[in-house]
Formats: sequence, structure tokens, C-alpha cells
Amino acid sequence: MIRSMTQTVSQPSLADVPTARLPRHIAVIMDGNGRWAGQRQMPRIAGHQEGGKAVRRVVTECGRLGINALTLYSFSVENWKRPADETGALMELCAEYLVHERDGLVQNNVRFVPIGRRDGLPPDVLRELDRTVAATADCTGLTLALALNYGSRAEITDAVRTIAEKASTGELDPAMIDEHVVSDHLYTAGLPDPDLLIRTAGEMRISNYLLWQISYAEIHVTDVLWPDFQVEDLHNAIREYASRQRRFGGIE
Repeated sequence: MIRSMTQTVSQPSLADVPTARLPRHIAVIMDGNGRWAGQRQMPRIAGHQEGGKAVRRVVTECGRLGINALTLYSFSVENWKRPADETGALMELCAEYLVHERDGLVQNNVRFVPIGRRDGLPPDVLRELDRTVAATADCTGLTLALALNYGSRAEITDAVRTIAEKASTGELDPAMIDEHVVSDHLYTAGLPDPDLLIRTAGEMRISNYLLWQISYAEIHVTDVLWPDFQVEDLHNAIREYASRQRRFGGIE
């Protein structure tokens, strides 16, 4: 569990990065599980299982560093196109992860929130999601957002539909709709926008992930496959982020 990881794994330093330069919110596209397994002539699910260990490492270290939020792209709406045996195994793995890690999340003061569409998720996954949300509701440290059955276009579509319904009933004045209103109707409402987006396995695309929220995020792409992603790889991404000048359309 996450707590045991903290107790048994040495904690490398990131003392060269001032606290003020740390990202508040890190988003990760966890890519390369299948390739990791393929390179070892193992079934793809073995790569996803190994990727779970990388999740523990990154969650533990983000909590230790005082990062406000970590969002992990776990399963997209497009992933349902994969073979049924793989998607079924991924759902089982997700439910098992939630059961096994729930106490560790609470002990490490990590608040858990899922983002994505509930429709289509198996009942056991929904049950464990809800139990984990309830168990960690009072935690005040790192917020771990798990993007499950998630797609950014679906998210924006759902937000627009809800806003339109409120406008049609008079609950919301259309003239008052601005960026803040839209943000408040996204799955990530209440979370700061990501400052840093990390993509593993060397792919140079966003893959329908947090399209609204990452409008000014710094992007870090690494060739490291997700199961091989270590704390030092996270540190390297944060160091690169801290070295950049973020002007948000202005001038330095």
C-alpha cells in the first residue's frame, strides 16, 4: 500500500527546486504498459499490473512533495475499442487497486476523486470508486483524480448540456456564462488547472485528455515506458517545468 511504500523506499531529494516553483497540479498520460509487456513477451495485462506499481511511486512522491493535485489518465472512452478480454481485465484490475490501496490513501491523507462518465462502468468498479471517495472525503493532502472512462470531448459535451439545461429553465442567465462557469461544470470542478502534463512512452499527442484544462500547461514527454517510470523521472519532469518561464500570453 502507499504507506508501506513510504516506509520502505528511500526518499530522494528535490532540494534544488524551490517550493514556489513546484507545480500545483500534475497530470499524467500513463502510456507504454502494453509495450512494456510486449518487450518481455508477457501478456498485456502484466504491463498494466506493473504500471500499478508506478502509480504507487508517483502518488507517494507527489504527496511527499506537497503537490496539490495529481490526475492520472487510466482508461479513456476510446479504450472500449480494445478487445473485451483486455478491457474486462482492466476493470478488474481497477477494482482491485481501489480495494488494496484505500487504507493507504487514507493513512497518507490522499483525497480520491474519479473523473469521467459513470455510464458503462461495471457495478463492482462503481462500488469501489464510491467507497474510496467516501473513505478519503476528509483527507486534506494530495488530491488524486483518476480519469476513468474519460474523454475530454465527452466532458465538454456533458458540461455544455448541463449548462444549456440550466439556461433553459432559467437557473442560469446565458449572459453570465463565462470561462469560470464552464470550468465549474467540468468533471474537474474545484481542482486547479494542471501546471504540468507528463506523457510517457514518447508519444507526441494529447489523446483527448483535459483539453480545456491544459490550455497553459507545460508539457513534458519522456521515452520511459510507464511501468519503468521512477521517482527520478518525476523529478526530472518537475525540474524541467521549474526551469521554464510561464508568461500566459504576456511578456517576461
